[in-house]
Amino acid sequence: MERIQFTQLVDEALARLPKVFKDKLENLAVIVEDYPDKETQGSFSGIILGLFRGVPRTEQSFSWAAPPSQIYLYQKNIESICRNDAEIVRQIQKTLEHEIGHYFGLSERDLRRRGY
Repeated sequence: MERIQFTQLVDEALARLPKVFKDKLENLAVIVEDYPDKETQGSFSGIILGLFRGVPRTEQSFSWAAPPSQIYLYQKNIESICRNDAEIVRQIQKTLEHEIGHYFGLSERDLRRRGY
């Protein structure tokens, strides 16, 4: 899939988020890359579909201006586990919601219990 099409799917996934969550997304960048860098990949076992980097919203301070938090979506890894475009759309949504969960301070365990 071309990057522009994948990025449009990410934008559509963001647009489908419930308003209550969208309204609370501040100082957050969503970045699409083909793969994680070697250092990042080496920190995890298995395939990485997405990654949150930054300070969770629950830990942010009003008195300190933090740099933007980032959510990375790894296009080639997502594509590698999907058989068709419909699965890619679903996986983008699920991965994005998972990483936004980290932005809101949820742990891996919390997210897994919620089906992410």
